[in-house]
Amino acid sequence: MYKDYPAAYQVSKGSALQVDKPFYERVRDAKEGRTLIESFEVPIRTGRAWKVPAGHVFRVTTPVGPQVGDFNVWNANDPRERLWAARTRQLQGAHVSTHDRLWSNLPFLRPLVTITDDSLAGYGIDEHGGRLHDLLGTRCDPYVNKMLTGEDFHHHCHSNLTRAVLPHGLTEFDVHDVLNIFQCTGLNHDDMYFMKACPAQKGDYLEFFAEIDLLCALSTCPGGDLSLAMWGPDAQDPLSVCRPLGVEIYRLDDSLLQGWSQPERAAYKGLHGLHIAKADWEK
Repeated sequence: MYKDYPAAYQVSKGSALQVDKPFYERVRDAKEGRTLIESFEVPIRTGRAWKVPAGHVFRVTTPVGPQVGDFNVWNANDPRERLWAARTRQLQGAHVSTHDRLWSNLPFLRPLVTITDDSLAGYGIDEHGGRLHDLLGTRCDPYVNKMLTGEDFHHHCHSNLTRAVLPHGLTEFDVHDVLNIFQCTGLNHDDMYFMKACPAQKGDYLEFFAEIDLLCALSTCPGGDLSLAMWGPDAQDPLSVCRPLGVEIYRLDDSLLQGWSQPERAAYKGLHGLHIAKADWEK
């Protein structure tokens, strides 16, 4: 095994990486201070998009049993701002859980959501190095599938997310690298990405606090709980292990939001060194 080595991006006192844990724990624990305003299920091998106002909470749940979900998120008022999976890996970790945040892309660079609760937080690291809620990999897609199998399949997560966001004025080009919710992954000794069977059970959930107005989208992965191989010599159709996912959206009492404010865009205003010299008539 490799020895531990310090993380490159360190949390310093007063930095944006320092999370107000008492606030988010208060949001998590005050169940009487929240009101369910919408709930729905996402059927197998489909996708759905929904909006969440800033200062609200939403959950992704497993209402029937283990199932992986591929999650995208945008600023509802400016979809150019969206999840930046690579930077989130560096700032938070390749797998996320309670108190971790999902960060947006440049030039915005701010938390879109903070994870307030995770029923599987105790999973930890298994005997193969697998961990949950994955940012290492990305969505399955029909292009790679065609390359690997020679077959067309129209219900991969990339396609499901594409169909889900079309009614909101977005296209395939807006679909981005995902958070793989409930997915157990890691890197093997050859530094290759692996996926294991999802350990979630009926009633598990991952809960988020919306830091800004959000447009979210979720695909129920066509691989289901990933207990069956989708590619390679042992590949088979995993339809039998596909299950729906649930979404719940809650409004919080104003009293719970005291002291909280929406995060500002990144403070950098340096124009990347592109300072234009004044013309003679401007001097």
